[in-house]
Amino acid sequence: AFLGPPEVNITPCLNCINVTIKLPTSHFREKGKLLSLIDIYKELDYEITLKSQDREHKRPWEKTTEEVFNTVIEELYPNRNYCVSVVITASLNKHSIPSPWKCVPSDKEARPGYHGTAIAGAVCVSLVIAGALKCMHAGGYFLQNKSLPRALV
Repeated sequence: AFLGPPEVNITPCLNCINVTIKLPTSHFREKGKLLSLIDIYKELDYEITLKSQDREHKRPWEKTTEEVFNTVIEELYPNRNYCVSVVITASLNKHSIPSPWKCVPSDKEARPGYHGTAIAGAVCVSLVIAGALKCMHAGGYFLQNKSLPRALV
């Protein structure tokens, strides 16, 4: 029997990707109860392949004893698309189907916050300048070429 494909979700963080992996369901039953792959094999191995536009990198094999688990891939370049595929194997079963590729920009989460801060900063600076100009205008720094009222002459 083939293992897989696992269910994979990825979310971007700053120069990293958080990969959540859900083991594939098994079709084995015991006393009417559907067994998980952990029930059957106790421990599974998984390998994450990371792909960017210029290269593909297989990360070292790791072990899991959980149905759903996550791992963080760090030290990624900003402003670059990354794709992830995961394959699951067991010591007694090396036949596996890798997950479909899931892709995301590595810093998608970081950028909107940055733009929001930049926009908020620009609005604040604009308001300060507008306020200063308003005060200067009220204080008579502008439009001094108006003729003075006759009583002051």
